[in-house]
Amino acid sequence: MAASAAAATPATPGYWDEACRHLAKRDRVMKKLIPRFGDARLCSRGDAFTTLARSIVGQQISVKAAQSVWDRFAALAGGTAGRVAPQRVLALSAERLREAGLSARKGEYLLDLARHFDDGRVHVRQWQAMDDEAIIDELVAVRGIGRWTAEMFLIFHLMRPDVLPLDDLGLLKGISVCYFSGEPVSRAEARELGEAWAPFRSVATWYIWRSLDPLPVEY
Repeated sequence: MAASAAAATPATPGYWDEACRHLAKRDRVMKKLIPRFGDARLCSRGDAFTTLARSIVGQQISVKAAQSVWDRFAALAGGTAGRVAPQRVLALSAERLREAGLSARKGEYLLDLARHFDDGRVHVRQWQAMDDEAIIDELVAVRGIGRWTAEMFLIFHLMRPDVLPLDDLGLLKGISVCYFSGEPVSRAEARELGEAWAPFRSVATWYIWRSLDPLPVEY
């Protein structure tokens, strides 16, 4: 996902300190890793539609390029404070979307996402009461959103505490470096290692990412 430029005050999860204590007690690497980053923690910005739309815009292009395309797209869609609304996206033609620098396919994905939000096929107000897999099932029904994107949304927008994104290359690389002296790590090995992190696998994943890139990850 491309990082959000929204000016909204970021939200942080209330479980973070408890999670850090749990991880430091259960895992020798986490015990050393967590203190390196002080008070830094996961932040959530923006609204659900904007976050998912940004993830589509940012697919397979650099963060810088994604920001440039997003800025043009948001201007066309009448977005304010970095946010756009589904109804405004639906009012845009394919030609207008191309003017923002979007490929025909990404334009189709954004329109499909907007339709899912506009007609209630995604149950945004019910998500807090739904389990992770139920939300993933709703999101992957949208064109252009796969399981990895849905898991990033669970972590960075809904701030779910126990997501382990096994398709994330950064997570696998970080586990390799931190736990296996740089040897390649399979998804099965990562899943087994992550069992000790439950029920705070999202937090452990965040620190693994930070071990590779000291800059905090925000979406």
